[in-house]
Amino acid sequence: MPELPEVETVRKGLTKLVNGKTIQSVIVRWPRIIEQPSDDEFCHLLIGETIESIERRGKYLIFKLSHYDMVSHLRMEGKFDYHPTQDDEVTKHAHVLFKFTDGTELRYLDVRKFGRFTLLPKNGSQTYKGILKLGPEPIVPDFDLSIFSEKLKKYKKNIKPLLLDQTLVTGLGNIYVDEALFQAKIHPETPANQLSKKQMTLLHQAIIDVLARAVEAGGTTIRTYKNALGNAGTFQVELAVYGHNEEPCPICGTTIKKIKVAQRGTHYCPKCQPLYQNSGGYSS
Repeated sequence: MPELPEVETVRKGLTKLVNGKTIQSVIVRWPRIIEQPSDDEFCHLLIGETIESIERRGKYLIFKLSHYDMVSHLRMEGKFDYHPTQDDEVTKHAHVLFKFTDGTELRYLDVRKFGRFTLLPKNGSQTYKGILKLGPEPIVPDFDLSIFSEKLKKYKKNIKPLLLDQTLVTGLGNIYVDEALFQAKIHPETPANQLSKKQMTLLHQAIIDVLARAVEAGGTTIRTYKNALGNAGTFQVELAVYGHNEEPCPICGTTIKKIKVAQRGTHYCPKCQPLYQNSGGYSS
């Protein structure tokens, strides 16, 4: 699944490819991809719209058009494919085709058809239901340590699923939560309100650092994911625990374990990330 670094990489690629282009026509081949308005109205309203910029909020892409905001959520397998001409064969997984006045074309592909597009009035993306619930972006000064720490103290929920729900900080998916928790030396099943002040500080720093490095590397390529330019991300070579089940920890050499936390495959080092028990002591 594309996470924040992958979506940010897509945003950068699309900005280079389609920023400033004017839409001549739109073809929707799978109507359920369009959340609102109807697919026919979606196609009609986009005619003549110019892409003024492309922004990102969490894992959402926001196309800032002349008169509208077009929100795109890639979900599990969504991706964009740019074509210098409109004559290339259209594959079966291409569900939305944006044809530009200069003869180029942008296609949205989605094997599982989980992705969605929503067309809103100009600057209306700020009120979109999925965006409204998002926490701050994982950058300074948006992501404030004191606010983050105070919120953590209010939850008995395990730290991993809490970070995955996007309300404390946005953009963390399964891969980057595992990496941030490892860097901060926190067991993924630690209740949030049992974290020490030092652990909260380390986690805050780790979230910012891991996501920044992943963005710099163009994201992580697991299986077949590629960005809008057709390039694979390279952060997978920097992953310390994710995908390294039964391999030695890069810090202490202990065998990395994989468990299920909130139905998600979770990688951690039993020695570097001990689980604190209320009864006293630590346990793996």
